[in-house]
Amino acid sequence: MRIEPLDDKVVVKRLDSESKTEGGLVLPDSAQEKPRQGKVLSVGCGRINSQGVREPPQVAEGDRVVFSTYAGTEISVNGDELLILSEDEILAIIG
Repeated sequence: MRIEPLDDKVVVKRLDSESKTEGGLVLPDSAQEKPRQGKVLSVGCGRINSQGVREPPQVAEGDRVVFSTYAGTEISVNGDELLILSEDEILAIIG
């Protein structure tokens, strides 16, 4: 199933979290932080600015992005945990 986000929304799949510390300790799932990086799966058509003109999105499918801890809305699709973000919740694109 493909999700088509609207306007300035972006669908992101979080990257896997680290299961070990730098010292080699294995962390249980409950102690792991949710990663704040992900891969963009699909992008909306862009926001409409104050002049009524649609601006193209700054991110593209396949980009690796960074977002804040509590950004977006989590959804589950076919067993995959995805995140729907507004484009302005994305902090950076990792090149």
